[in-house]
Amino acid sequence: MQRIFEKAALALALVAMPLWAGVACAQQPLRMMVGFPPGGTTDVIARLVAQRLGGELSRSVVVENRAGASGNLAAATVAKADPDGNTLLFAPSSHATNASLYTNQSFDTVKSFRAVGMVAVTPYVLVVNPGMQATNLRDFVDYLKRNPGKVEFASASPGTGQHLAAELFKDEAGVDIMHVPYKGSAAALPDLIAGRVPMMFDNIAVMLPHIQQGTVRPLAITSKTRSRFLPDTPTMAESGYPDFEVLGWFTLLAPAKTPDATVQAYNDALKKISADPDFVAQLAKLGGEAVARTPAQADAYIAEEVDKWGKVIRTAHINLN
Repeated sequence: MQRIFEKAALALALVAMPLWAGVACAQQPLRMMVGFPPGGTTDVIARLVAQRLGGELSRSVVVENRAGASGNLAAATVAKADPDGNTLLFAPSSHATNASLYTNQSFDTVKSFRAVGMVAVTPYVLVVNPGMQATNLRDFVDYLKRNPGKVEFASASPGTGQHLAAELFKDEAGVDIMHVPYKGSAAALPDLIAGRVPMMFDNIAVMLPHIQQGTVRPLAITSKTRSRFLPDTPTMAESGYPDFEVLGWFTLLAPAKTPDATVQAYNDALKKISADPDFVAQLAKLGGEAVARTPAQADAYIAEEVDKWGKVIRTAHINLN
């Protein structure tokens, strides 16, 4: 009889073990890896999401800054993490461009991850020094074509969104402009304002104060629709380039084999966060707009971005290995 009870107890323990393990797993802090230092835009938005995600999931969410290799260090960490839903990557749009800028990665940008969902997008704006006579994009392109190889554009550094937006513009508009890389947007702005480098693409949040002060002039927004921050500034599409779109974006990724149910639960939470008025207001201060996409839509978008920017990077012969 004793052996019967022992066997029954063992069987019950074995049946209960997966449930117990799942409960314990749910009690672990959710690690959100950020591939950049604290205080930057990616980190700030990640923390806005983490705070609200923890509330929606009723569990602790911890942001871990694993800075290095332009975000690739954090991405590699998540790519090889257990697909148990306890480790996520908060990835900006450079995650897609890194696939072609760095060809020696230990992971596949698309195949090593699956998207939980999109979080936010931030349009860019093309600005020029007010000393330029052109007041619209068509006139500016005409000027560039009359002066091939003579006009320079600034960027925060090689391979950044600012740089790649200008390279795409070169291809779309058929103009020859010269790249002047700086160590960050803050370093480029004094020369832009002084007219030493007459043009630059950058995030709306970076340029908006200078646009409002009249120290730079906006010519076009890089999103398909006008920005509520600059409603009088036309889009690139309105200005004659219907296929031109450049967005900074932020997404939440999980290791590739993370279960569907876990990914969907996190996506449901992100949808609620994207509809939170306070979250929307906080994003607006950073020039961002909340978005809600399904995991499948986010996966497809990232794959498209990898392909799109890969072509631009190869055409411009940019390599940051």
